[in-house]
Amino acid sequence: MDQYIVEDTNSLIERRIEEIQLLQERGVNVFAYSFDTDSNAAKIKNEFVDESLAEVSIAGRIMAIRRMGKASFASIQDQTGRIQIYIKKDDVGEVYENFKLMDIGDIIGIRGYTFRTKTGEISVHCRELLLLAKAVRPIPIPKEVTDEQGNKTVFDQFADKELRYRQRYVDLIVNPEVRDVFVKRSKIISAMRRFLDDSGLLEVETPVLQPQYGGASARPFVTKHNALGIPLYLRIADELYLKRLIVGGFEGVYEISKDFRNEGMDKTHNPEFTMMECYVAYKDYNWMMNFVEDMVNYIVAKVFEKTSFEVDGVTISFGGKWNRVSMVEEIRKKTGLDILTANADELTEAVKTHGGEVGNVRTRGKLIDELFSVTVQPELIQPSFVIDYPVEISPLAKKHRDIPGLVERFEGYICGREICNAFSELNDPFDQHERFKQQLADRDSGDDEAQVLDEDFINALQYGMPPTAGLGIGIDRLVMLLTNQPSIRDVILFPTMKPV
Repeated sequence: MDQYIVEDTNSLIERRIEEIQLLQERGVNVFAYSFDTDSNAAKIKNEFVDESLAEVSIAGRIMAIRRMGKASFASIQDQTGRIQIYIKKDDVGEVYENFKLMDIGDIIGIRGYTFRTKTGEISVHCRELLLLAKAVRPIPIPKEVTDEQGNKTVFDQFADKELRYRQRYVDLIVNPEVRDVFVKRSKIISAMRRFLDDSGLLEVETPVLQPQYGGASARPFVTKHNALGIPLYLRIADELYLKRLIVGGFEGVYEISKDFRNEGMDKTHNPEFTMMECYVAYKDYNWMMNFVEDMVNYIVAKVFEKTSFEVDGVTISFGGKWNRVSMVEEIRKKTGLDILTANADELTEAVKTHGGEVGNVRTRGKLIDELFSVTVQPELIQPSFVIDYPVEISPLAKKHRDIPGLVERFEGYICGREICNAFSELNDPFDQHERFKQQLADRDSGDDEAQVLDEDFINALQYGMPPTAGLGIGIDRLVMLLTNQPSIRDVILFPTMKPV
């Protein structure tokens, strides 16, 4: 049994290892190769007809056992939910003795017929039982206690958030509502892809490893290509490659991808995250605002079949037009300061006055962004677009056609959370080169998140890029919002964790 020695054993694990040995001595393969199923828990319950005795073949994990001499009840759980099974010694013969060596957590296959018990519970009467995988470690089953008034209290043995993130496989077993969040996540992404495809955009793939990172203000992860002897960067955004495709003649492209930023972690930031970026030729940010409204409203309707949600006790409404507010005007309302004319000292004082943080890097762009974050952003509860940003914090956006000092950019906010960022894309190679040079100056001033100069992208723009609208949506944050989850770790199956 050396091959079954595990670390940190205790009496329960030791007993299960002994059960494995006993089952093997009886000729039982405790880790089977396959089992053919034709149904699941939800299907059996949904399609059950009294007196039908439908034959079914199902598989799942044992979540409860009630033994009664020559007969036993158990509950098994598959991806769709739980169902009760009834096992009688007279029906399964010597297999019943093997069942006595099975535990909560073991995975079994059942063939039998459906029936309703005297208590009215739809169940499966077992005619054949096969052990598919023996669980060596016991799973932490929540305990439910009902008081005299009928109030139920659940004592969850696997409630520690950090442990749940680290051992997501256990979290998914014992907390079905967690599994439902990730089912919803998958459906949200599928609905988004369907909307983009139906809108005529082409899904493409661009490099994850890049010789020059760009498209956002962030620190990258860096690695080295040994054969070429050069550094490569994990992409922080898809933007510059997707715009190269617009230069090349594609008129609508999108990518749903993993991006990576070497930054801190909090409730809305994970170093590895999922983005959708799309670029549409001959459009501007006004068109893109309508596009985002239509897309998010479509996703909500398709996945949730409703147009409003309760988030943090507030009803958030979708289905109609989103609010549109000016960043400059909203900051002026909150602070009395005109950020277009204010100098760095005035901006610094305003940030301090309103409880913001003034770091070592005090560029105008950083200060304006912090002032917005503490004065305007928290109040953007209903779906809203914040439009027309200062040029200092938007190095890839086209200058505003009417207002000097601004660019044609918007960000989407719901419940005070940013979910998207979009521009009328800058297609002037000379202006873009000057913006990059200003970003380099900001880096020299200590801003290590400022963008770097991408000569090849400038070269691409010099071949001519049509007027273009671009959009980036943070998938994780959108899922957080629509599933009412408090942390980005709750919507990422395996979030980045600090080593223990």
